[in-house]
Amino acid sequence: MELQLQIKMNDKLFVRNPEQTDLGRKIIQNSIQLIHEHGFEAFTFKKLAEVIGSTEAGIYRYFENKHRLLIYLTAWYWSWLEFRVTFHLNNISDPSIKLKKLIQLLAANVVDDDTTIYVNESLLHQIIIAEGSKAYLTKHVSEDNKDQLFKPYKDLCTIISGIILEYNPAYTHPRSLASTIIEMAHLQVFFMHHLPSLTDFGDCKDEQLVVQFLEDLVFCSIR
Repeated sequence: MELQLQIKMNDKLFVRNPEQTDLGRKIIQNSIQLIHEHGFEAFTFKKLAEVIGSTEAGIYRYFENKHRLLIYLTAWYWSWLEFRVTFHLNNISDPSIKLKKLIQLLAANVVDDDTTIYVNESLLHQIIIAEGSKAYLTKHVSEDNKDQLFKPYKDLCTIISGIILEYNPAYTHPRSLASTIIEMAHLQVFFMHHLPSLTDFGDCKDEQLVVQFLEDLVFCSIR
């Protein structure tokens, strides 16, 4: 069954909604490709403009700077992931099974969703792992937070914390554990591929071992 998805993005993330024009969709599609290939630091609107056959000025009509574009991409990803989580957990009543499925969705490799033509979720997932924290590790994070730019991330954490409380209503740190699960899932995968001495999975490069580790950690914490 295909996931049919329309994501409503915060209007403050963009100058003009990129989903409404061919150029805007090209900006999203090719920025994901370029950031994945070269990294966020090396990514520029000039390089993007050359790839899509436009001008820097044309891109600035959609995004005020590349950091705001990164926040847009991360917010889109968290909204998409929230939809996937809700979709896959919809008919599951056992909270322990919900948590295991959730951890699998967070830590396992992501396959591109063919129903979202201009977004490659597989590449975007890798960007979130390597670059996602740069969206909020800034001096102006509080101002961005007031504009609710991180709401999709926080909404996903709320869903996860709710499932944790379903499993153990007496657990006292559900929100802290929820955000820890997400961040640890990404950090362990990143370390596994790039800083292997910081994990126990550097030799095998197997995301399923990260999944098992997170399951052990979560259930030992909340039992």
